[in-house]
Amino acid sequence: MRYVRSVTASTWGNRAGGRRLWFTALALTLILASHAAEAQPARQVPRIGLITAGSANLPSRVLEAFRQGLRDIGWVEGQNMTLDVRYADGHYDRMPALAAELVKLKVDVIVAGGTAATVAARNTTKTIPIVMIGVANPVALGVVTSLARPGGNVTGLAYGVGSESSSKGLELLKEAVPRANRVAVLWSAGNPSGPAMISDLKATASALGLQLQPLGVRGPGEFEGAFAAMARERADALLVISDAMFSRHHASLAELAMKARLPSMHGFREYVEVGSLMSYGTSVDGLFRRAPVFVDRILRGAKPADLPVEQPTQFELVINLKTARALGLAIPQSLVLRAEQVIE
Repeated sequence: MRYVRSVTASTWGNRAGGRRLWFTALALTLILASHAAEAQPARQVPRIGLITAGSANLPSRVLEAFRQGLRDIGWVEGQNMTLDVRYADGHYDRMPALAAELVKLKVDVIVAGGTAATVAARNTTKTIPIVMIGVANPVALGVVTSLARPGGNVTGLAYGVGSESSSKGLELLKEAVPRANRVAVLWSAGNPSGPAMISDLKATASALGLQLQPLGVRGPGEFEGAFAAMARERADALLVISDAMFSRHHASLAELAMKARLPSMHGFREYVEVGSLMSYGTSVDGLFRRAPVFVDRILRGAKPADLPVEQPTQFELVINLKTARALGLAIPQSLVLRAEQVIE
């Protein structure tokens, strides 16, 4: 005998009511989830600020090197990050205002090209991470506590621990021009590290038996006056201390040095490529291309205080023999053999 269970109307009603309650609960859950998603703030695209002494109207190799360094590690402008660049047009007195603009924009990290930009950024904010590029002596300037443990909101790439690259440049200049007794030193009066570097250079000059003629300038409008002073004091050679302001006018400085018939030493090869005699220093393009590694680590959660400052380990000597011949100089073969590049 088969037993057939009868289903009453109330049983069907209970089941239908349960389904309605289940669907109602599901719909309510979906609505609440939707509202919660809308209330959740969208993930912010990282914002990088950069201060440079350059000009927006001039092509910048270092800025392109920085952008390429970002692309190399996956940060693409306009896709997964934004880049706000502030140009000082060679005027260091604008740096504090530019740093303040980036702070107001609430950037996630500030990249400071050079000493003046780094000092301005550090004086403007103690919380936003700062990646410095090419600062001559960050410890002496007080922007970091030590190279191994910066200790604050600044880290990045130093140009050197002190003035060793400029001091070495002075030694090489003396080797190239043995007859030199008096060397003019052109430095940017707007660069906070300038006075300390001049002091260090005087010690090197004394050891080499040289007299220095330091000439601080604040812009290209003072270049001709400085060269006139070199002529009056009968300078035998010229050392130009590396500075972003000078880099923007490297062709003009090379021309003025040749006009004055002064063998000149610089920190970057760009000067030699346009006619100056020699350069000794690290690659600024390389420093800007390396800086995005620090930016990347900071954006991923690292603290500047825990990221050791990097120092350049490779310096290159470049000599323009065509310029040497025009100046009537015979560069010692031992010096030519040590050069990474010789321009004929």
